[in-house]
Amino acid sequence: MRKSSVLFLIIAAEAFALGLLAIHGASRRAADVPALAEKRTLARAEGLTDLCLFTEARYTRHPALADLHAAFQDAPLSFDHFPAGSIVAPPFARGGN
Repeated sequence: MRKSSVLFLIIAAEAFALGLLAIHGASRRAADVPALAEKRTLARAEGLTDLCLFTEARYTRHPALADLHAAFQDAPLSFDHFPAGSIVAPPFARGGN
């Protein structure tokens, strides 16, 4: 078997798995509507402002409310201490950019 045939089989298997995931997601959407409506009602009743994505640092908890320099509070060239900092993009530039 050629390497290109193996690659094609791997790509076909991944496409099939992706299709199964899409079908599963579409079938679960209708089942999750009541739970989502309950969560929406709870968020309105409690006055929650934003979704908490990560529990690590304040700039990854609520990216919409983060300040521009929170990720670099220790030193401007220091590495990020939290893994979520590499997943969440920094907040967009404010002031017309």
